[in-house]
Amino acid sequence: MSESFADENISNSSEPTAINDMTPGAEPAHDEDVIVIQRSRFVVAVAGLTGFLIGLGVGYFTFSYAFNRGFALARGVAGVQSVPSVQRQIQPNQGRIDVSVDDNPYIGPKNAPVTIVEFSDFQCPFCVDFYEKTYRPLMQKYDGKVRFVYRDFPLNELHSDAEKAAEAANCALQQGPDKYWALHDAIFKNQRITGIGLAAIATMAKTISGLDTVKLDECIKSGKMADEISKDVQDANSYGVTGTPTFFINGYRLVGAQPLASFSSIIDQLLAAK
Repeated sequence: MSESFADENISNSSEPTAINDMTPGAEPAHDEDVIVIQRSRFVVAVAGLTGFLIGLGVGYFTFSYAFNRGFALARGVAGVQSVPSVQRQIQPNQGRIDVSVDDNPYIGPKNAPVTIVEFSDFQCPFCVDFYEKTYRPLMQKYDGKVRFVYRDFPLNELHSDAEKAAEAANCALQQGPDKYWALHDAIFKNQRITGIGLAAIATMAKTISGLDTVKLDECIKSGKMADEISKDVQDANSYGVTGTPTFFINGYRLVGAQPLASFSSIIDQLLAAK
């Protein structure tokens, strides 16, 4: 799944979907009827007001819970697409977006035939799902054939620690790509265990060989990486990204914490066309 602020294009059918064929997902809504026994106009008014206030309270609790679970009921839902049973063909350049890798960190050959750009949030639970279940098998299967680029899209309204975590990772990048990816991995591995506040990240940083934690701390406190994160967010918005994780595979959009098969259905076609 993916967390979002607005409706995503998703497919819930058992049929495969080319990225440009996605259809809007249904957004659940549940309205409850309130039965009021009328005794007098005063009682009705009080009961109505009480019901309204209770409804507000229940609605707020439900909304807050859903937000924390990543469903963002008031703003939209994006889900995991079904694994295709029969593959549809990707039409060359149809539904494709030219996505910049900017100066962002990547792993894999720079001239790889396939480039995957992920827009992600270090505090997003679905981004962790992708990291834990799909990321490494994907890179192992397509070793030497895929360049994987990580770009930041912190959902600040949902995740209070995401922005600073992104800045910390970019500060680590100043000491080398290997330091960046080591901290990137540590953050995702520990997100559900220790959280990703700056104190937790400082502890993670101490475990990374060769990382100068004093320089890292100075960089984080300076806030000088904030503009880098802002540039990623601006680019993401221009590409229509509204939730995390969102991927562009040679420009073809794939939304959500998809299984390996969903990536393979696109990558294999792209490689075959080379």
